Amino acid sequence: MLNSDQFVFDPKEIDFMLLSHAHIDHSGRIPKLYVDGYRGPIYATKATCDLCTIMLPDSGYIQESEVEWLNRKRKREGKHEVPPLYTYDDAIDSLSLFEKVQYNEIIQIDKNIKVRFTDAGHMLGSSIIEIWVNEDGKEQKIVFTGDLGNNDIPLLREPSTVDDTDILIMESTYGDRIHEKKEDKAEEFLNVVSSTLEKGGNVIIPSFAVGRTQEILYELQKSKQSDDPNFRREFDEVMHAPVYVDSPLATSATEIFLKNLDCLDEFVQEDIREGKRPLEFPGLRFTQSVDESKELNENANKSIIISASGMCEVGRIKHHLKHNLWRPDSTILFVGYQAIGTLGRKIVDGAKTVKIFGEEIGVNARIEYIEAFSGHADKEGLLRFVESFKKRPKQVFLVHGDESAQRSLANDIKERFDLPVEIPMRGDVYEADLYRISKVGEMKSPNEYKFVRLEIIQKMETLRDELEDMSRMVNDDLKNEITDERANEIAAKLAELEKQIVEVIK
Repeated sequence: MLNSDQFVFDPKEIDFMLLSHAHIDHSGRIPKLYVDGYRGPIYATKATCDLCTIMLPDSGYIQESEVEWLNRKRKREGKHEVPPLYTYDDAIDSLSLFEKVQYNEIIQIDKNIKVRFTDAGHMLGSSIIEIWVNEDGKEQKIVFTGDLGNNDIPLLREPSTVDDTDILIMESTYGDRIHEKKEDKAEEFLNVVSSTLEKGGNVIIPSFAVGRTQEILYELQKSKQSDDPNFRREFDEVMHAPVYVDSPLATSATEIFLKNLDCLDEFVQEDIREGKRPLEFPGLRFTQSVDESKELNENANKSIIISASGMCEVGRIKHHLKHNLWRPDSTILFVGYQAIGTLGRKIVDGAKTVKIFGEEIGVNARIEYIEAFSGHADKEGLLRFVESFKKRPKQVFLVHGDESAQRSLANDIKERFDLPVEIPMRGDVYEADLYRISKVGEMKSPNEYKFVRLEIIQKMETLRDELEDMSRMVNDDLKNEITDERANEIAAKLAELEKQIVEVIK
């Protein structure tokens, strides 16, 4: 609902846009901006522009497909039809606004504003954006991190550092946690996959079609360099299994990776120059059509299936989950961040059943999450980025993270660097001069009041699901003749929960 809200500004009055990277949570409303009248340039790296040529039309197709399904339902209920957020054609039209820039090149937007894009190491073409603004003869600098990558993402270079800034706007996705050891991820990955294949099951990997899929393929290929005999055995077993990439978008994105070698790690570039194909191996198969995808669910056994979306909300992955979640011999292997409220997050958090296409599916499969594959820096990585400034910012703003992650990171930045940190709310407006940065107002959309109500509804639905899961678990515990101590512990927790629910009702 918030996606279809009006913008809080007039798109026709915006002069230009800076796009940090192609992921759809950053680029996905560009076609809507175009439909609403924006005609200024969109500055982004060449790789980001190339990826948007496939990702935005794909998003437009999804908007049209989802609204078609919704309108059939609304028609049955006697309600009027609603338009898509934007169409495939709208997305194609918006691509005319993109202007390609090179990493580290200073772009003079006008006589008072210049910008520079440097590598954020998060995905192909991702950027940290430096902005210099000259006002009344005095210059201030803003740095926007976009999404900062891990220091050990396969294929990609490490995030750049920046020398100085007055204002830092920084992501905070993993602001409250430390990733597991990165050097163990290949071994852990192979162990999970090979033990599942030995049992005759499938390994289902919900993956972002652009970025994570290519990194997993590279990790699989790179694993063969180990001398450990057990590791080699597991690697050989995995290499003999069919690996399906079930996403036409991932196929096109892989081609774009190979056309933007300058964005890749130096070792990968060297491999490609020597004629090696780091994103290919004998068992790898790409599926294109819906029929091919359906066939996987009918015939695939002892297979690895990599499919979008990464958080299991839309796309072909839902069909693969429906056919494999109930199987004790299969594994669902998560390799990326799962946002609160998504199907992926519910599965990772231990849901006993989930609803897919209106059907209750029991979760009997093995559930694994290898966090070291994440494309986002963890708490230490974010703090290292702040520490790397030779001249520290006067003000830090934290965006792009859950509330708990933002609060935790804000406290660490204040304690370690003695810097002021703001966690702005949606629509907050700040004014900066050479001496201070202060909040001066809010820009709220006409439907802003819906935001809190939508949050309440979503939290109530989550609570209902969790209560159902808890009821099942408690019943199982009681049937298994638990100790009096355990029974008293459960009773105390239920009494506390009852108190909280009564307070909400009051």
